[in-house]
Amino acid sequence: MTLARGFDSKSVTDQQEAAFGRVQGKSEFEGGDPKRLARRRSLELARIDVEHKLKTTTHEAHRKMLEKTLAALERELSDLT
Repeated sequence: MTLARGFDSKSVTDQQEAAFGRVQGKSEFEGGDPKRLARRRSLELARIDVEHKLKTTTHEAHRKMLEKTLAALERELSDLT
């Protein structure tokens, strides 16, 4: 079965979010500020994306930039908790 363009990428995003939800063991609606929860979710998805890119990059300059980005995301996430 062939899916229209966009449905497959949405499916990937849904799978990542579901996997992350299982790891966290929490629902996004369990109390707290909705804007803060949305920001945290956005940062967590960005971290997943950067980690994936780090695994696949072959250029040293790109790797260093991704490592700095990952460190910045980690700092922001730790500030939210």
